[in-house]
Amino acid sequence: MGVLLLKRINRILPVYAADISGVCSALYELGGMTVMHDASGCNSTYTTHDEPRWYSMDSMVYISALSELEAVMGDDDKLVRDIVDAARNLHPRFICLGGTPIPMMMGTDFKGLARMIEKETGIPTFGIATNGMHSYVRGAGEALRRIAERFCPTADELEEIKAGMGQMGKGFPEGPGSGGARLGVNILGATPLDFSLTGNVSGIRKFLSCHGMETVGCWAMKSSLDDMRLAGLADVNLVVSAAGLPAAMELEKKYGTPYVTGTPIGRRTALRLAGLLRLGAGTGKNQSLFGGEASGEGVSGLHHAGPCIPGLPDDLSRERVLIVGEQVIAGSLRCSLREDLGARDVTVLCPVEGSESMAEEGDMLVWDEDEAISRIGRSTVVIADPLYRQVCPKDKQAAFVDFPHEACSGRMYHSAMRPFVCGS
Repeated sequence: MGVLLLKRINRILPVYAADISGVCSALYELGGMTVMHDASGCNSTYTTHDEPRWYSMDSMVYISALSELEAVMGDDDKLVRDIVDAARNLHPRFICLGGTPIPMMMGTDFKGLARMIEKETGIPTFGIATNGMHSYVRGAGEALRRIAERFCPTADELEEIKAGMGQMGKGFPEGPGSGGARLGVNILGATPLDFSLTGNVSGIRKFLSCHGMETVGCWAMKSSLDDMRLAGLADVNLVVSAAGLPAAMELEKKYGTPYVTGTPIGRRTALRLAGLLRLGAGTGKNQSLFGGEASGEGVSGLHHAGPCIPGLPDDLSRERVLIVGEQVIAGSLRCSLREDLGARDVTVLCPVEGSESMAEEGDMLVWDEDEAISRIGRSTVVIADPLYRQVCPKDKQAAFVDFPHEACSGRMYHSAMRPFVCGS
């Protein structure tokens, strides 16, 4: 057991944004109040490294300012009083209480605290027992799932809402078989930790529009909580990062809405993803970019249609390519390198929570820094955040392709970030 834990320690390479940062990022634009239960360190890490919207968009993200005495004595009453007082002044749409390592060691009952706060305020409240031991993917995924669970109406209630919208003359997406009407799609798992603020989310919306689809809600950037409450109107959900999977499963359970997993990166991959969305909506069955036969694999000479990542070599057919990053985005990029640029040997190294169902043979899902460094050394082309350059052999620096990731290096390389999704 001790050997396994030592293998999962980072000595050189950076760790990714923590689960509490994922919670805050996912809920940032929804009008709720998010409280980190911590002394203050986690808040400064989030605001100075993980949140690019901090200086341009207001949000109610606070710290509980947990003191040593409160930690020792387990004084939850003060926490409840402070949150209730703040909520009565700020009138948030909801309250989310998230944890850090200290409350984990204290055994804080977040579910019980949430019930107490909701009883006092009448404001929907939920607690998420984050602890800093997991990545942003876990936290953001659970936060979005809670939104689907608490705020999306039941199927029967949704029918009443649709009837009311019809009486008011408001349109809503119509499903397949409705005479060529546009499909309604929710975008699930969009946060700046994976997509930054460089136009990727707008690109995904444009991609849907170009293929005759309408965005019902984007979970959770550039959509309001009211938009997201209408998620049941969608015909199909698009999961663009692993953080969107828990919400996709919750919406499937609540409405039977199928979901498609993948990110539109590169022209051919984007076309295939659009086809999977139509297939999912038509059949009611979940679809994925991963695991199926890659159309156009091994085809070269289509460099103009490849992913928009500066520095990619023109010919990848003879290269051993390693992609480091979040699994859905990295897997979609692998599809594009194959379908658009002719790559054959492509492996994904996922430093955050991943799923075997989206992996291929040879992918690395369990973190081991020594193994990660070894794989980087054995690859001829490495696509990763620039912080990984420090372990790339000097003679291979020319084959290192910078792919800055906000969840990894924060704002360090923000000026070098470019949109990587295909908007058509």
